Parts: sequence; C-alpha cells; structure tokens
Amino acid sequence: MTNDRKIVLVGCGAVGTSFIYSAINQGIAQHYVLIDVVADVAEGNAMDLTDAHAVLPNPFSTVKAGDYSDCKDADIVVITAGRPQKPGETRLEMIADNSKIMKTIASEIKKSGFNGITVIASNPVDVLTHVYQKVTGYPANKVISSGTTLDSSRLRKLLGEKLGVAPRSVKAYLLGEHGDSSVAIWSRSTVMGKSILEYLEEGKLTSEELKQVKDDATHMAYKIIEKKRATFYGIGACLTRITKSILNDEKSSLMVGAYLTGQYGLDDVYISVPCIVGANGIEQIIDWKLSAEELAGLQESSNQLKEVFATASEAIK
Repeated sequence: MTNDRKIVLVGCGAVGTSFIYSAINQGIAQHYVLIDVVADVAEGNAMDLTDAHAVLPNPFSTVKAGDYSDCKDADIVVITAGRPQKPGETRLEMIADNSKIMKTIASEIKKSGFNGITVIASNPVDVLTHVYQKVTGYPANKVISSGTTLDSSRLRKLLGEKLGVAPRSVKAYLLGEHGDSSVAIWSRSTVMGKSILEYLEEGKLTSEELKQVKDDATHMAYKIIEKKRATFYGIGACLTRITKSILNDEKSSLMVGAYLTGQYGLDDVYISVPCIVGANGIEQIIDWKLSAEELAGLQESSNQLKEVFATASEAIK
C-alpha cells in the first residue's frame, strides 16, 4: 500500500454511500471511485460527496464516478451491490437474484486486471463472497466477507446496555453466518478481562438474558428494515473499520467471513471467525477452542451456508 490509496465502490445504494461517507470522514484513502448500474446515481453521489470537501477534517484528493476499468490500480474494491432485503425476508432468500448480479460484477472486476483486496457486504454476504471468489479465482485471503462484524457490534452494544458498560469496553462475538444461524461465543466474551461466564456465576446476568441479547442482536436488522426499509449506517461504519485495517496494515483482530480449510473442523465454506486483517487481507485465521455446544452451532451454520451456496452455484450456471 502507498500514501496514494484508492478505493473503488461497486453499488451506490444506501450501504455503499454510507460506507464512502464514513471512509471520507475518517480519511482512510485519497481517491474514491463510485460504480453503479445506473451511471447517474454514481455521478450524483460523487458530486454530493465532494460538496463536503471544503469542511471535512480529513482531506482527500478525488471522488468520482467511474467504471470497472478503474479497478485496475485500486488497493481495495468494496462491493455492496445487489437488490435490498425485503421486510420479513431472510438474507438467504435473496440468493438467486444477487448471485447473478455478483457473477457479472466479479467477471468485470477480473477483466480489469485488479490485483488488490476485495471486501464484500452484498447479502447473503458469506455465500456471495464465495461466489465472487470462485468466479474470479482470486486468492481466498484477498476476498473478505464483512461477515459478523456488524452482528458482533450489535451484540456488544446490547450487552453493554445490559451491564451499564460502554460497547467499546465489551468483547463479545457472534461467529458463523451473518444472519439467523450465527452463534454467540460466550466462552470467549469478556468485559475488562472478566468473562461473561463470571457475570452469570455472580448473578449479574442470567442465561435467559444472554439468550435474549443474542436473539435481539441477530434479529436487529429485521426490526430496522420494518421501520425504515433498510439498514446502512452500521454496516457502513463496519466496512470502514475493515478497510482501514487493511490500508493501515493494522493486523487487527476482526470478525470477518473467511474461507476455511479445516479450521473449526470446517472446510470449503466462507463463514465468520476471528481473523487478523492487514495489508495482505486475511493474514491469519484464529482457531479458538470452543465449547461443544458452540462448535455444534458453528457446524450447523456452516451446513446451512453450504446448502445455500449450492443453490447459488445453480443460479449462475
């Protein structure tokens, strides 16, 4: 990576533009290119974003509408394109339509000569990331799903509210699918080094409260979509967190979707697990020792994702 860093966004809907706005405010790159199936949408968003240039605390060089040829020299391509999730619809039910869209995008990016890192947030994100990696043939460590970064952020917020602690002080994690089958890893969750299991033993939390916190975190998207038809600020901030770790070579530990090759007893699946994220993308997959119950839940989540990936593979033949 250089100091002349470039990010290309594919998909200028609410999620994509929330990400770009978050990234610009944090000053993580110098050049931003916006691509959308409707060219005027990309152009209009680029104009709108540059209107803020004179008053932003972190300067950038350019924000412009472009096309897939702009991917050639990009450091990161972020993909948020796809049709939105409908009220009451699960992420996995969107698979056929969005798999076809992702195949087209993947082919165009590959054709450009792009050699950087791809971060994907299009839903269902774990399956579509797998589709993109298979179509492009890019190294799996350079193709990253936003995974349960947002889910874990929601869990931290809700658990912090329950304990009267700021979310940043809570270390709590959801692994597995970015969706209904995710698994809360309470055995690894802590507040200031004190395990959540200790809070249970002390009576400061109950198992019923933990179950409710997990369920609320998992179903938060449905509540938001019901009220405002889409979720985008949270995932926009999470995408910025992931791309910042890559561009700054932070080697931070993040809950992202990675391609597993035996870790946790799983293989040939994109699924969220703790990873070290740096300049080379996913630089290490952390293989936690989980409880039998947690491991069984992760296996079930993997089985569901594999089943849906088979449907996606059929859709793009």
